[in-house]
Amino acid sequence: MFLYVAIAVSTFLLGISKGGLGGNLGTLITVLMSLIMPVDQVLGLLLPILIVCDVFAIALYWKRWERRLVLLLIPGAVLGVTVGSLFMNHVSSDVLRHGLGIIVLLFVGYKILEPRVHRPMKYAPVGWHGWTAGSLSGFASAVSHAGGAPVSIYLLMQGLTPHVYVATSALFFAVLNWIKVPYYLFSNLINLQLLSQLVWILPCAPMGVWVGRWATDRLDKSTFDQIIIALLGVSAMILIIR
Repeated sequence: MFLYVAIAVSTFLLGISKGGLGGNLGTLITVLMSLIMPVDQVLGLLLPILIVCDVFAIALYWKRWERRLVLLLIPGAVLGVTVGSLFMNHVSSDVLRHGLGIIVLLFVGYKILEPRVHRPMKYAPVGWHGWTAGSLSGFASAVSHAGGAPVSIYLLMQGLTPHVYVATSALFFAVLNWIKVPYYLFSNLINLQLLSQLVWILPCAPMGVWVGRWATDRLDKSTFDQIIIALLGVSAMILIIR
């Protein structure tokens, strides 16, 4: 029952993240779920939930994305997922857990330094930047569902409006999550029997997406992100030390 409640809450929070509030929530949920389940099981469990959330997020921000940026990100994402999947198949659960902790700490470090990084930088968009961001995101997403940081950096530097940013990110990760499906099936990471027992939890996804969209224009997102970043740092340290 505790596990079911944890999964239901995680699904709701993933929906909030996909709805536009707290883009770091996906990484945080992967970390927290990894404290009560093996990392490989968490990855296989969360992927179908993410795909369900993607459907509602895309519907919510339909055609508000920047399609050109998504097309630049996808080729690198395929390469990153391929390399990440090969990496997963040759390491132990402990290595995955430690790797996840390190990835999250790097992400936390980026978020802390983000204001200083962007302020003095004069950026000129180049096509290969999208390939690079897509590759890094694909790799991190394959091994830990933590592919948000590279794409966040890339999209933030494009000067997009908040809604276009959220919509473009939603479309890219919807495509990325489907790219991961055959790799996860081949690696036996998706437990269909467990998923069949969790169908009743899926309505939490659209509820979370709606709450995330509602809260986007009403809450102080910077304060919310600071809280999530602090929780990410603590959770990552637990993963590494445990």
